[in-house]
Amino acid sequence: MLRRKPTRLELKIDDTDEFESIKKELEARKRQREEVESGAGVGGDSVGSTDVIGGETPPTCTAASRAELINERIGYKPHPKATTLPTLFGSLQFS
Repeated sequence: MLRRKPTRLELKIDDTDEFESIKKELEARKRQREEVESGAGVGGDSVGSTDVIGGETPPTCTAASRAELINERIGYKPHPKATTLPTLFGSLQFS
């Protein structure tokens, strides 16, 4: 395996400014979404969304439903294996 010298990354003022602006924008969106959710909950007709918005699950999701959402998103369909003796050892017959 060939080795190379480590590369140097420099953090510039422009990068930190961009990071701060994006951070503020995301916080503003989060506050706006929380206001909409709190207003919908009080109004009575709230929408129980199962969509993942912005990489976050809704705060009302339980651990099991969150796992189901993730499994559905990645296409994983767990099938429990039976742990009975015939399935462990196959169809062995002792004569």
